[in-house]
Amino acid sequence: MAVVTGAARGFGHEIARRLVARGHQVVITDLDEAAVTAAAAELGATGMVADARSADDHRRVAAAAAERGPVAVWVNNAGVLRAGKAWELSDVDVDLQLDANLAGVVHGSRAAVEVMRARGGHLLNIASMSAHGPVPGLAVYAASKSGVLNFSLSLQGDLDLARIPIRVHALCPDAADTKLVREEQGHADTAILFSQPVLLTPAQVADAAMGLLDGRRLVRSLPLRRALMARTGAVVPAVALRVLARMRAQGETRRVGS
Repeated sequence: MAVVTGAARGFGHEIARRLVARGHQVVITDLDEAAVTAAAAELGATGMVADARSADDHRRVAAAAAERGPVAVWVNNAGVLRAGKAWELSDVDVDLQLDANLAGVVHGSRAAVEVMRARGGHLLNIASMSAHGPVPGLAVYAASKSGVLNFSLSLQGDLDLARIPIRVHALCPDAADTKLVREEQGHADTAILFSQPVLLTPAQVADAAMGLLDGRRLVRSLPLRRALMARTGAVVPAVALRVLARMRAQGETRRVGS
């Protein structure tokens, strides 16, 4: 059995597609009932309406999946993006990003550990390139994804100490051509997302996810070159912020033109 949250579209949809193709029974979740029902029918999966922000919903999904068979894979993919400077965002949008992106991963991981701890398995958390360094214009989103990366690594340490045979993975993709990004494209503060020449595709991200699930690697960033830049920026932030300002200017041209 495998569980993929937020799988009605985007990364989660493509990851679920690959898991089904590998012979897994897959439970997919989403907050949009019509979308998750349609996606489940297309994929040959089981769809459940669930809110990633709710610990109870994660437990309900875990119990339903475990009834169908031993859960071996759990993917915390559900997330949201709201562009804007921290002081300009509404309270609702701040809470939404922190609750869905970070608390959702924490709650989902806890539910996953409970149903996988006896037999072991793989837990994949979708973070972001923004987890590695400053991202002006997306400060709240970046904070939530930085939390996902740190939580994932810390969780692996706890699992190792407790001798629980679960492998945690964190995937940190750069901006991709998804509904999540396109819905915010009209906001000038998304310009940094378009600073790369070409956006990743959901298929590329899903392929990288499957590669992680096939091994023991803890973190993969896609593409590596951008990750190295971001990590360097975290070490020398004053320089990084000047570089990011230039990258944002480059991205603005692509944002408007694409």
